[in-house]
Amino acid sequence: MEQYLLEMNNISKIYSNGIAANKNVNFNLKKGEIHALVGENGAGKSTLMKILFGMEPPSSGEIILRGEPVRFSSSKDAIAHGIGMVHQHFMLVESFTAAQNIILGMEPKKGLFVSEEEAVRFTKEISKKYNLEVDAEAVTQTLPVGVKQKIEILKALARGAEILILDEPTAVLAPQETDQLFDELINLKKQGHTIVFISHKIPEIKRISDRITVMRASQFVGCCETKDVTEQEISAMIMGCEMDTSIQKTVPKPGDVKIQVKNLSYTDKNQVKLLNNINFGVRGGMIFGIAGVQGNGQVELVELMTKKRMIKDGDILLNGTSVKDLSIEQIRRMQFGYVPEDRMEQGIAGQESIAENMVSNRYSSKEFCRGGLLNYKKILKFAEERIKSYEIRCSGTGQNVGMLSGGNMQKVVVARECSHNPEVLIAEQPTRGVDIGAAHIIHKKMMELRDQGCAVLLISADLSEALKLSDVIAVMYEGEIVAYFDNTEGLNEEKLGLYMLGLEKHSEEQIRRAEG
Repeated sequence: MEQYLLEMNNISKIYSNGIAANKNVNFNLKKGEIHALVGENGAGKSTLMKILFGMEPPSSGEIILRGEPVRFSSSKDAIAHGIGMVHQHFMLVESFTAAQNIILGMEPKKGLFVSEEEAVRFTKEISKKYNLEVDAEAVTQTLPVGVKQKIEILKALARGAEILILDEPTAVLAPQETDQLFDELINLKKQGHTIVFISHKIPEIKRISDRITVMRASQFVGCCETKDVTEQEISAMIMGCEMDTSIQKTVPKPGDVKIQVKNLSYTDKNQVKLLNNINFGVRGGMIFGIAGVQGNGQVELVELMTKKRMIKDGDILLNGTSVKDLSIEQIRRMQFGYVPEDRMEQGIAGQESIAENMVSNRYSSKEFCRGGLLNYKKILKFAEERIKSYEIRCSGTGQNVGMLSGGNMQKVVVARECSHNPEVLIAEQPTRGVDIGAAHIIHKKMMELRDQGCAVLLISADLSEALKLSDVIAVMYEGEIVAYFDNTEGLNEEKLGLYMLGLEKHSEEQIRRAEG
């Protein structure tokens, strides 16, 4: 019988409301392998890893580590047993240096004080050991996202992690950064570390992993050697059937310019220029993609467009009207839809029902409200239709959105924002962290809106998504548009990555074509 480094046997997790997130799941790891954990949103992957990392206790089942039964009462307990986790959303103190983040909670002392010199020396030493190069004295908020990820990995390794759980590690990386990460993971594997790689990107799973465990509907589906299966077979295991994720993309019929960004600049309170003279136009009937590594001004651009920040330098026009002096409510009345990057913070009210979330952007409209009273019959009918149309997996319209899986939460947000025939839609990372099936539904809905004449601004770090959907693509780097492609035919991820990393730049004349 094969000896495993880790075994999770018959793991079940049943919450107090009766929902089973894991049902008798089996999962095992061999020492020195990269093991992909895959499945649809809501399949139970995150819960299983939370149990392994001590964030949640199992309802039943056992964990055997290095031949001995273990039970973790906290993440600290799991870390003490050599298990580390790098979350999709980094847990770094942005104002700290790389060294300060890495030694946080285990600071070397010099008398009564923290020894900064020793922290820097330790960081340089561990960076060299694992070939994860970081500037120990650089302030974290000034660093590219790929370097921040290295700091997170080094944090785990510094605490003795032999098993490293990586949750969607390539979600925000350019192709060249992904290549570098994979080289680093293979190096860790050679040094005897075991890696759990959670991802929805099947080509990457096929490329980097040794074995794959598939989960579906809270249960274990199977485990296989990666070399023995094709990408199509992996997809079929995840979905439970063969699935065509291609999009029927008709020739665009450009209409009037519905989004116009003019000479837009933005300087933050620390006098750092985050946007520098941005100009572009989005026409109705088109999807205008913006690609870029996270942290290059995309967030600030969207926050100015959605009135989270004040426009001081330049202007943004929707259907010819400046949004400078408009409230978000006034913008909403202009048939405006917005799918935010962070669904938990901005997209949903977790304690409220699916039905209430579905109409939260227009509950006071004549459609759902008469004489100051909500028409619950219409609201419930509307929600039921969207649940069916968007294939939202739930117990009904009254279920709290916070109890849904991430992908189903996202479908609620997209259904709400796309169901009132918007003339303008801003979609910010619309499928981040969602599975193949959910992403396909969201992509189809965005394409339907485009074909109905909506102007869609797509901000995506997923280059396969940007290339699949966009009619034109602009690339942002360090707060500027550095490239504009008015024809995406023949364009690939590697070429886009060069512009995303600032290694190449278009001429001013070419970039001006983005103005529409």
